[in-house]
Amino acid sequence: MASLAPLAKSKIKVRAAVKGMSVEQIEKLIANLSSVLMNEKKKEAARADAAKKAKIAKIKALMEESGLKPADLGGVKTRGRKKTTAKKRKVAPKYRLVVDGQEYLWSGRGRAPKVFKDYMDSGKSKESCAIK
Repeated sequence: MASLAPLAKSKIKVRAAVKGMSVEQIEKLIANLSSVLMNEKKKEAARADAAKKAKIAKIKALMEESGLKPADLGGVKTRGRKKTTAKKRKVAPKYRLVVDGQEYLWSGRGRAPKVFKDYMDSGKSKESCAIK
């Protein structure tokens, strides 16, 4: 197996390459490849970290050269919409119903609570339990 690059593209080529190998040999091959993969990932992460540090150093040098400070960049506006979160407001109840000594309140929005639904299904109107 001089070059492994073609094996990365096809499972069929991998099967052909390991044909005749024992399970133990295949497991050893997988362990070795995993070890190589971990090392390559570490190297790649180190390269990315070094590139990031180099960019930061370059930006710091440009800032020193121009006399700018990080606080001067605070007013930089970004493109796009600002994310706003909707504030949920508590709605005052419009309807009150007393069943077995327990008071139930409903704002009139959304699906009616079960006690109000049962009350209205019995032929009574919701206006009869409106809070005045």
